[in-house]
Amino acid sequence: MTKPPLRKPPLRKPAFPQGLPSRQQVLDFIAQSEEPAGKREIARAFGLKGQEKIQLKALLRDMADEGLIDGNRTAFHRLGGVPRVTVLRVVEIEDGEPIAIPATWQPDDATPPPRLRLIEARGKGAARSPALRPGDRVLARTEETGTGWIAHPMKKLATEDEQVLGVVEVDAAGKGWLAPVDKRVRNAVPIADLGGAEPGQLVLAEPAGRSPRAGVKVTAVLGDPLAPRAFSLIAIHKHGIPHVFAREVLDEAQRAAAVALTEDRREDLRALPIVAIDPSDARDHDDAIWAEPDGEGGFRAVVAIADVSFYVRPGSALDREARKRGNSVYFPDRVVPMLPEVLSADVCSLRSGADRAAMACHLAIDAHGRVKDFRFTRALVRIAEVIAYEDAQARIDDDRAEPHLRHLWDAWRLLAKARDARDPLELELPEQRVKLDEQGRITEIAVRERLDAHRVVEDFMIAANVAAAKALESRTAPVVYRIHEPPSREKLVALKDYLATFGKKLALGQVITPGLFNRMLKDITDEAEKALVMEAVLRSQTQAYYGPRNAGHFGLSLGSYAHFTSPIRRYSDLLIHRALVDAFALEQPAPGDGLPAHSGLAERDRADLSRISEAISAAERRAMMAERETIDRYVAAWLSARVGEVFTTRITGVRSFGFFATIVGLGGDGLVPVSTLGDEHFAYDEKAQVLEGIESGVRYAIGQMQELRLAEANPLTGALKFELVDGGGRIEPRGRPVALKKRGGHLVGRRGRPANIRHQGRRK
Repeated sequence: MTKPPLRKPPLRKPAFPQGLPSRQQVLDFIAQSEEPAGKREIARAFGLKGQEKIQLKALLRDMADEGLIDGNRTAFHRLGGVPRVTVLRVVEIEDGEPIAIPATWQPDDATPPPRLRLIEARGKGAARSPALRPGDRVLARTEETGTGWIAHPMKKLATEDEQVLGVVEVDAAGKGWLAPVDKRVRNAVPIADLGGAEPGQLVLAEPAGRSPRAGVKVTAVLGDPLAPRAFSLIAIHKHGIPHVFAREVLDEAQRAAAVALTEDRREDLRALPIVAIDPSDARDHDDAIWAEPDGEGGFRAVVAIADVSFYVRPGSALDREARKRGNSVYFPDRVVPMLPEVLSADVCSLRSGADRAAMACHLAIDAHGRVKDFRFTRALVRIAEVIAYEDAQARIDDDRAEPHLRHLWDAWRLLAKARDARDPLELELPEQRVKLDEQGRITEIAVRERLDAHRVVEDFMIAANVAAAKALESRTAPVVYRIHEPPSREKLVALKDYLATFGKKLALGQVITPGLFNRMLKDITDEAEKALVMEAVLRSQTQAYYGPRNAGHFGLSLGSYAHFTSPIRRYSDLLIHRALVDAFALEQPAPGDGLPAHSGLAERDRADLSRISEAISAAERRAMMAERETIDRYVAAWLSARVGEVFTTRITGVRSFGFFATIVGLGGDGLVPVSTLGDEHFAYDEKAQVLEGIESGVRYAIGQMQELRLAEANPLTGALKFELVDGGGRIEPRGRPVALKKRGGHLVGRRGRPANIRHQGRRK
């Protein structure tokens, strides 16, 4: 009997597909492995040999760098905790510090990603690195502490989700281009994916790949870039200004707004005829004032400020959002408020005829205008009237003002006397005002008129701010100071050298005070020369900021100064209110309804105010840039119909590449490129801030009046360009894609080759 032939056992199908695995396949294998899987085990499972093993090694290294797996060289794990070295993505800025999560978080369960506080290196080297922003990716070394995870950035990685703002253009070949809205960028960027956008639309886009040649892809269509309200929208997106409140914040704002006001632990000031004097288009009213004679040549006064700390409490969702925003941002067509409108424009706003919660600063002003005493209370107020600056001034000028309004002016004249004795810095800086109609179209752009009514409110607010700083100092309480340091020696030397170019002296051996600059300006009778010196003095000043260590306020000539009077729109003022609540035992009964019980400073702020001070200083700078750029866009839109007209301008800045000039009476600021000044070479004197023709001797210096032709007004960027009226070169158009022409059967560029063939150049 013959034996049946032996059958070979069937070949077992590999558990994993053979060949170089994808990232997901590596993660699946690691997840299924009962033991830590190393490069050898992964190679065996996927049947890798030779060159494929080398490719696997590179793949695993990239995955470790990206945070997909840990970085152990012999055995890899699925990312479960946080690897010692991993890639993080910044999700928000909290108190000036970046908060990040692992770039790829894929736990086996649905646990949320850990939040890591990024500790950025400080010092000379770090100062040259741009600050991290939401969306940035960094390779970082992580560390777990008793208070949570922290991370130390090692290097910033290229990010693929950086958004770009621009307008879609399409060339003759049908190719899309993104024209930039940033006036510092001259060239358009190719669009790889229009995402449904049409020519002329304002869009958000992001890089389509790691290479700059990959172009960008459109991620959001924002609409018509020249439509009403579009200019502020451009600034909001460009500067990353938070402008949408989360549902959690809005719900909490509604609950806070519903908290009933009582007379418990509040001073009742509703009988006083307190008035709020504000711009005619004010959207919120932080402050109101009252004064009456004290019978001894002085005045008793009250500065009533919205009691925002009663509604916005530390640790709440409202507070977190306000900290992140730092301040309200004001545009001609809208306001991006620090607080939801139910608070900022309603419950916290000091409207006339309604009971409102206030923080009251009581001032005793002597006959010389000095504040000899002050105290702070929480109060109930009922504003008698909200008056526009212009109306208040007209009533005073026409002698139609009620006694309580005349008392305010009389008290102010005493405060002004004390201010003159202090001799703060007096620079006449014009402020542009954009007026819009109901459809958001520009009706007028003019320089805002400066009235005594403005000075009345300003001087009362300054007195209250000084009182707040001194009151907290008297209790050794934390203070967020408003600091304006004296000019640095480097800036003073530059100012001295500049003034010397036209015979003015500045002795650096003396004590530099604001009065020194004031006297210098007062002695100049020629208006053009005065403008020159004023511009130079302004350039020499440092930028004001917030901080917990007092360095005085140079410009106001004050030793202690804090912002107390605008808590609806500035987080710094809210912090001062909270500090006053703690220092003077002004706590109110707990509000209930899930809101935090306390309205004083949070423990982290009490322990260290430096972090939040830096954050709100940065938010203020961001808001100022966004507001200024939006005004520039409105001015350019207003002037775009007047291209070719000649304007009287004044030179406001001189650089090696040209000079800047401002239209007198309007404020539009534009560049005259040096390339348009003629064929001769112009030398740049940095000390004197002068461009001078080598052959002709023609000079262009700050303060000179010039008749210039408007050559370009770009509403998208806010850029203006001027040309000389008599000759010179022409302005080169900006931001347009390369023009293509038909030649034979092809579209060709300037060098004559087909547009779809990229020149490679000669290999070396």
